[in-house]
Amino acid sequence: MKAIPARATRGLNLGSVVVASDNSGARLVRICGVKKGKTPKGTQQYVKMADMVKVSVRAGKPDMKGQVFDAIVIRQRKPYKRNTGERVMFEDNAVALLKDDKGNPKGTQVKGPVSKEVFERWKGVAKIAQFVL
Repeated sequence: MKAIPARATRGLNLGSVVVASDNSGARLVRICGVKKGKTPKGTQQYVKMADMVKVSVRAGKPDMKGQVFDAIVIRQRKPYKRNTGERVMFEDNAVALLKDDKGNPKGTQVKGPVSKEVFERWKGVAKIAQFVL
């Protein structure tokens, strides 16, 4: 996985309920785990911008409820600092669901802005975004 050009902060915890910001059919999802995350022994994992996570669908289409998917964090409320010196934060925490491990999105469009860090790490998700911020 490519490194992001920012000093990302610990934006979300395991168990956080976030918005699914694509048109895949899910509305609210709960973060279950972090894929390829590294933390010291005895420390709970955390999620930051552009991370791949495992999510469980909590609300949305009835046939999707309870299913587990991979997702990418595209927005976080907690401010993080880019290498240019600017601090960036969004209005909500949001993810985009994936259909495979290669980063191909499940939906065909992402509602709302997507961070520049996601654009650089996950090109497939950035292609279907309305705009990159």
